[in-house]
Amino acid sequence: MEVIKVKNLVKKYNGLTAVDHISFSVEKGEIFGFLGPNGAGKTTTINILATLLAPTEGEVCVNNFNILTQKDQVRKSIGLVFQDPSLDDRLTAEENLYFHARLYQVPANEYKKRMAEVLALVDLLDRRKDIVKTFSGGMKRRLEIARGLIHHPAILFLDEPTLGLDPQTRAHLWDYILRLKQEKQMTIFMTTHYMNEAEYCDRLVIIDYGKIVAFDTPANLKKAVGGDIIILESPQPYQLKQEIKQKYGLEAKEENGTIIIEISNGKTFLPRLFEELTTKVTSVSLREPTLDDVFLHLTGRKIRDEEASPLERMRQHRFHHRR
Repeated sequence: MEVIKVKNLVKKYNGLTAVDHISFSVEKGEIFGFLGPNGAGKTTTINILATLLAPTEGEVCVNNFNILTQKDQVRKSIGLVFQDPSLDDRLTAEENLYFHARLYQVPANEYKKRMAEVLALVDLLDRRKDIVKTFSGGMKRRLEIARGLIHHPAILFLDEPTLGLDPQTRAHLWDYILRLKQEKQMTIFMTTHYMNEAEYCDRLVIIDYGKIVAFDTPANLKKAVGGDIIILESPQPYQLKQEIKQKYGLEAKEENGTIIIEISNGKTFLPRLFEELTTKVTSVSLREPTLDDVFLHLTGRKIRDEEASPLERMRQHRFHHRR
């Protein structure tokens, strides 16, 4: 059953296209991800789905409600954890939840039960009376998830849910997200630029410069790369790349002086490479493809430059196409 349907969605800002005719659907109960660099259109898309932005063009339904004509029904159907902190840190955890519950008209006779349930889910029940400014970054993120669940939404939106958290806290937060899916069978729509987080998704959209460049399961996306990845270091990367193309007909990629080859039979091809190459190679490694390789395969670069704004990335995009 589809709980989100998007058809030919477009969003323009002052002549720049942030989201460029994208279409996709989300199934009930799945973790659905948007993977891409900052400025790719991820947050813009999630804000449109959550009725915080109006689209320039396109049709969008969330939980069978139209985002333009049935905004109130959409908002009652969703929980939203923003990319930036949005708690009132002068209030207690319980007071933050109570304020949100009142806004969403949670019945008074149900609030205490729901409050205890969502705080227990994220292991904060014993901290419910504490002022939020005493919480760590990870605890605040968990409280934001609890707040997004207090009204029992059909869909939970997580916009870069672990941004700014250390790796250990990020891993713990994902334990709670996966428990949420398992225990509540909730649909989770998330954005991220972290490759390891994208692996948790049942299905994944890779988005770049506002366009969908791939859409499948993480496993199928990695299969499309072509098998194994051979990584070569050389003081003469251009010469090495040309030799590989000339001898084997392979279009190797160069990334900061590193040569990357996608090959289906890496283990058997590697000895041949050692024997036949004349260009000097200083190091070599062989591994299976990752989602980072998928992005490189599709776009010609890795996800990086995390601080780039949408405007800066759009300018880079225009320059790239002029060359």
